[in-house]
Amino acid sequence: MNVVALVLAGGEGTRLYPLTAEHAKPALPFANGYRIVDFVLSNLVNSKISKIYVLAQYKPESLMRHIAQAWAPWFADGDGHIKTLLPRSNTLGGTYKGTADAVYQYLDLLQAHSPDIVAVFAADHIYRMDVRQMIAFHRERHADVTVSAVSVPIEKASHFGILTADADGRVREFQEKPKRPNAVPGDASRAFASMGNYLFDPAALEQMLEEARVRGDTDFGRDILPRACREREVYAYDFAANVVPGVQDFEERAYWRDVGTLSALAAAQQDAMGHRPRFNLWNRRWPIRGEHDAALLAKIRGWSDREVPEQVRSAEQPVRAWQAARTDRRNDERLHPS
Repeated sequence: MNVVALVLAGGEGTRLYPLTAEHAKPALPFANGYRIVDFVLSNLVNSKISKIYVLAQYKPESLMRHIAQAWAPWFADGDGHIKTLLPRSNTLGGTYKGTADAVYQYLDLLQAHSPDIVAVFAADHIYRMDVRQMIAFHRERHADVTVSAVSVPIEKASHFGILTADADGRVREFQEKPKRPNAVPGDASRAFASMGNYLFDPAALEQMLEEARVRGDTDFGRDILPRACREREVYAYDFAANVVPGVQDFEERAYWRDVGTLSALAAAQQDAMGHRPRFNLWNRRWPIRGEHDAALLAKIRGWSDREVPEQVRSAEQPVRAWQAARTDRRNDERLHPS
């Protein structure tokens, strides 16, 4: 399965000022040496997706440096890669006009890969996700677009893209940050919100982007997805159905947080603290990688043959990033009903 992932990391993050005065939102520190972008990248590589492009724009220097130092070394010995892409200089103003325009600018790059699926994921959320399960859902339904979705309180729904879906997941309506969001059928207190993670059939994506270009549409949530729900096969993947190995009993099921405000970021950081955190940063079955892991990798590679016996050197041989997550069941994990 040839999957190419584009990570949208170009947002300014104005609601996180002054933290974003010098850094893009995805490059902001989270906790224990991790940055916000590390979560989506860890989910992708743990899901064995090895062709990743990070689309950066606003104050990209620290983000580009982090990708080069903390992530690129994991791909040095393998067939995959991770690269940061800035807006192309030959575009009007040399900027991304929106999420869809960012992908359109690199449509030729996608075509060169001839992918089976294109994953377009947001870079600024805290969560664990096995993307392969979403891919299986997408393929089983022969979808043009699949949107990962999560249930949120109705009073907070106006901050998200809200989906209205049938029982089989077929999306009938997509509203971007509506003032009066539609509730989940049977539960007026909840709404079904987009997580900003999309899977596309490549041919459908190319056609939608070309048509959007003619209309002057530039954003997935505001422009493309509402129209696609009327014209194409669009499905919602329920994030609550995603099962990640190694999650402990005391953790919150299907933990996902949008950390777009100072208070939301502080709350998520608090969730990762304590002996029984709602979101456990330490999970050897689905590791989150960051700067510390890259430093350890560099140290391992720096050992000379004289310092390390042959049998130890073989045991310490670093594994390719997308092959490192163990998915065999261990006794520290219980089965959870789906």
